[in-house]
Amino acid sequence: MYVSTKSFILLASAAIVLIASSASAQDRHAYFGQTHQHTSWSLDAYILGNTATGPEEAYQYSLGQTIKHPAGYNIQIKTPLDFQGVTDHAEYVGVIRLANDPNSPISKLPIAQKLRVSKDNTVTQIFQWMAGSIASGKPIKELLDPSIINSVWAQNIAIAEKYNKPGEFTTFCSYEWTAMPQNQNMHRNVFFEGCKNLPTAPFTAIDSDHPEDLWNWMDTQRKNGTELLAISHNANLSNGLMFPIELDSKGRPIDAAWAQERLKNEPLTEIKQVKGASETNPALSPNDEFANFEIMNYLIGLDNSFSKMHGSYIREAYQNGLAMQSARGYNPYKMGILGASDSHNTASSYSQSNYFGDHGFADATPEARLAGNILSGMDILKTGTSGLGGVWAEENTRESIFAAMQRREVFATSGVRLTLRMFGGWGYDNDLLSETGWVQKAYAGGVPMGGDLSQADGKAPSFIVWALKDPVDGNLDRIQIIKGWTKDGQIFDKIYDVVWSGDRKPDPVTGRLPSIGNTVDIAKATYTNDIGSVELKTLWTDPDFDPSQNAFYYARVIQIPTPRWSTYDAVKLGILPPGNAPATVQERAWGTPIWYTPTEAEEAKSKSGLMVADLVKSQATALGDDELKKLVFGKNLMIRNTVTGHTSNVLFGLDGKRTVTTLDSESSQGGDPHSVSGSSAPYEIKDGHIVTTIDGTPFELTVYRSGDKYIAARNNEFGHANYELAFAAK
Repeated sequence: MYVSTKSFILLASAAIVLIASSASAQDRHAYFGQTHQHTSWSLDAYILGNTATGPEEAYQYSLGQTIKHPAGYNIQIKTPLDFQGVTDHAEYVGVIRLANDPNSPISKLPIAQKLRVSKDNTVTQIFQWMAGSIASGKPIKELLDPSIINSVWAQNIAIAEKYNKPGEFTTFCSYEWTAMPQNQNMHRNVFFEGCKNLPTAPFTAIDSDHPEDLWNWMDTQRKNGTELLAISHNANLSNGLMFPIELDSKGRPIDAAWAQERLKNEPLTEIKQVKGASETNPALSPNDEFANFEIMNYLIGLDNSFSKMHGSYIREAYQNGLAMQSARGYNPYKMGILGASDSHNTASSYSQSNYFGDHGFADATPEARLAGNILSGMDILKTGTSGLGGVWAEENTRESIFAAMQRREVFATSGVRLTLRMFGGWGYDNDLLSETGWVQKAYAGGVPMGGDLSQADGKAPSFIVWALKDPVDGNLDRIQIIKGWTKDGQIFDKIYDVVWSGDRKPDPVTGRLPSIGNTVDIAKATYTNDIGSVELKTLWTDPDFDPSQNAFYYARVIQIPTPRWSTYDAVKLGILPPGNAPATVQERAWGTPIWYTPTEAEEAKSKSGLMVADLVKSQATALGDDELKKLVFGKNLMIRNTVTGHTSNVLFGLDGKRTVTTLDSESSQGGDPHSVSGSSAPYEIKDGHIVTTIDGTPFELTVYRSGDKYIAARNNEFGHANYELAFAAK
């Protein structure tokens, strides 16, 4: 039976509602865990100095036991975790560590001679040999022998099974698939639902560095009766490859089949880890006052490098997913979010006051962390504590937690044990939150995080948001709801402060909520909880709802300011905190969105803008290179965005640079937030397009002559022609 994309979405939404309304769903609890942890079995961890502790010690640490830091001192987690998957790099996993362990069978193999660390065969030389073999596409055949790969994987499984205690502590059989084409981070962590009937070896980036091939392998595992999922991570360091909108990793056009494969295999993505946050960027979200959080955008292994912004952040992926849904009928980016670590120390720091670095000897001491060193392109001073994943599950078991991941009823924190919940629906009563059993009623009357809403009938949805502070950390400042939507191929977002602590009032002009204040004593690295709230909750209805537009809504909780780890380190050393790092931090939590998809009838009510196809049908002609050069070279053009009404004056210089010289003063959400006074970038005329960049990401502008008008279309706006061109007054 054929089911349209729209019908498929509605059926899936109904299924989620039915699942959420079951009796077991109403008894779900928040469990916190780690989905991204490296030990000495990871090739890069070993070279960083983590040579002694493996998966066993990782689980012991998460259970609350004391283990050794790679530098030799004791470390212990403040609050034990509920679940964990150790995700060592699958490429040559464990071979250096085990080759240097005389008790390991691998140490007896002939290839072990080349892996033993000595004065004449340093760990750096071994690493360069092994990593170089992967980068060159010429792997070391002896290290791919099943006797090695299968035995290490079997040990991984056995250790996970040993520490799995249903109802108390859950472990997962998991690993990291580490694709890095040209130093662009495309990593995924692969999690199996159980540890039985697993493949004899993991699929690695040596097998293929294309995610599409990983998905095919995952599909094969399902056919063999093994359920699994992948979590994409480090999107901020992907150079725009993590969330493409036109071509897949093999250069093929993205289509509905690709979207379905991604959704099926990668229901989750990582929003915060030690190498920065991937929610958004100030340049992408200029009206978001909290966008500048843990921003890192380098390429791993390259000094003085920058990761392209577009395609590297989750909020923009959510927005582009809506535009793809509206224009093409599919959305590959309906992802749940988790916080995680990527620490290479076998253990992770979750607390600013208990920070012990992430990368072996490189950041093992306060002196090393504050020295301003750069490690493989990474500014150590900008690294942070581990993120933390939260799931709403019926019980602390593999089956229950894995099911929560699959249905995306998950949230992320920057490391604190901040609990967040959100529901969306059409019939919530204003008095619901004051009633006993409000959670059960919220499930019964709507959907939780990760769910879908449709069939608005013109009525705006309401959202219940609730947050509880970490018992041993800072109070709560506010809860925000971030809304994203699309119109005519363009993407928009807006941040709503929906509930906050104290008696603050939003500014009547800007709508901004005043700062919570700051109790941090930087000289002592202390703070007080004299401000903020222990708990926040509210029922909020979208005041700007348009039932004809695809939209998403997710909650973000902001904590009061507390000292950052670098401030704690400075106090330990008796020095001032470094001036090139924040002295304080506002920890936070993010919830997975709830998506709204209009029915076909509702969507049809929206007046669509001009499409390129309509231009072509009306006999409009695309300008060639010579005509474009005549039109723009040395000219100052007035470009009007017909969706937002914003107008820019753009000077196309004879020197190959275009400069936005003016922008009307009514710029707000959406449109082109990068068109600001004085911004410039190179441009060229090529193959009938004006080719330029936004934040380093290329895009093309095609200009059409329609009668006496010039109309332009961007290649990244899904077939819409949204710009009118005219010569600016001199």
